[in-house]
Amino acid sequence: MIYDIRDYGAVGNGISNDTAAIQAAIDECALNGGGLVLLTGQCIYRSGAFVLRSNVEFHIEEGTVLKAGDRIDDFDLTGGADLSGSAVNIPTYENCDYDGCPNLFFIYAKDADNIKISGKGTIDGNEELFYGKISPHHIDGSFYPRVPLIFFENTGNLSVSDVTLRKSAFWTLHMVGCRSVTISNINILNNRLLANCDGIDPDHCRDVMITGCKIRSADDCIVFKNTSYGGAYGFCENITVEDCDLSSTSSAIKIGTESEDTFRNITVNNCRITDSNRGISLQLRDKGNIENVRFENIRIDTHFVSKEHWWGDAEPIAVTAVKRRPGTKIGHIKNVTFRDIKCSSENGILIYGDEPSNISGVTFSNVSLNIKKGSGKIREERDLRPCEATPFITAPPSALCIINAKSTDISGLRIFIDESKRNIFQSVREAVRESIGGQSSD
Repeated sequence: MIYDIRDYGAVGNGISNDTAAIQAAIDECALNGGGLVLLTGQCIYRSGAFVLRSNVEFHIEEGTVLKAGDRIDDFDLTGGADLSGSAVNIPTYENCDYDGCPNLFFIYAKDADNIKISGKGTIDGNEELFYGKISPHHIDGSFYPRVPLIFFENTGNLSVSDVTLRKSAFWTLHMVGCRSVTISNINILNNRLLANCDGIDPDHCRDVMITGCKIRSADDCIVFKNTSYGGAYGFCENITVEDCDLSSTSSAIKIGTESEDTFRNITVNNCRITDSNRGISLQLRDKGNIENVRFENIRIDTHFVSKEHWWGDAEPIAVTAVKRRPGTKIGHIKNVTFRDIKCSSENGILIYGDEPSNISGVTFSNVSLNIKKGSGKIREERDLRPCEATPFITAPPSALCIINAKSTDISGLRIFIDESKRNIFQSVREAVRESIGGQSSD
């Protein structure tokens, strides 16, 4: 059965608040056993926070826009939330600790099953409402954490397909403790200057398929999390990412940094990473582990974005395991394979552990790295943010740097350095000597 929100009083003039009508349609649909809640009319519906319920398909037709409201209190589901969060006095690239539980919401579901968001319409997060300090390379939010565009918790048999998600002011599609998830053929088009607007964040999720998605975002495009908030839901595991087109001012694909539990059995295949600051980044910072991860058939193009505002130095691949803060019991990274990957980058590959045995079993098979001429903004350091010790380790540029990792197989890695870069980078031979000498690898 179809429940058209216009039948419940929605106006769709781009000004009126249609939250009540949207929620009424959803509630009646769920009460009657489920069906399709329809947003149609090629118009703009304005809304604050609302709750999706079990057995409801939320369908936005092509040409129709659902846009977040213009008042912060529009996103308070409980009527008693802190509407300001924590004011951003220190830039979030310096201080971004987050337990994974927001105070404010836009589209929300918890303890539900059989939910779909579908259609070729658009969901707009109205990012400008949340702006803080603006600079040429970076926009911070006025408070932290801000409003995720879509937040699902403990939701099973979840599907998001075909829609365009744009201008999110925070994590765009954050799923905590969800299972049997399919994300297919969606577009995420965020501001590449606005901090913290990740694309897709599976957090303590399992049995997830992400396929055919196009993501442009500041911070990370697809990023796997194990936050402290979602600890009761267990591992983040059994996840496949395929046929995605990614572009990021941080990392296109990342595991971490929130890593309070184990990530395992993750495969990323046949993806394209372009115009990104980092390509693939594994950032273990907490007590969890990263195990049995494969990256295959991927094209990576990275370049320096900003010297200050975004973590990373244009590494196509970065694998790091360092303590977040003093006293952290760091986990381990093991059995990670990079196969059939072509990298074009201004910088080299980084593998760095702060203990001799917390990274093991990293394998490169038919991987090529072409270090190219680019912006020239070379930093003679390794960027390890966030971490408990010095965030930057002084070191000359290197095509390959491996520190405190054992059983690293680089036999399938080929490195080419553009002639214009030869006077900046160590030679391939010197880079390999750095990688396998001393305590760095065995």
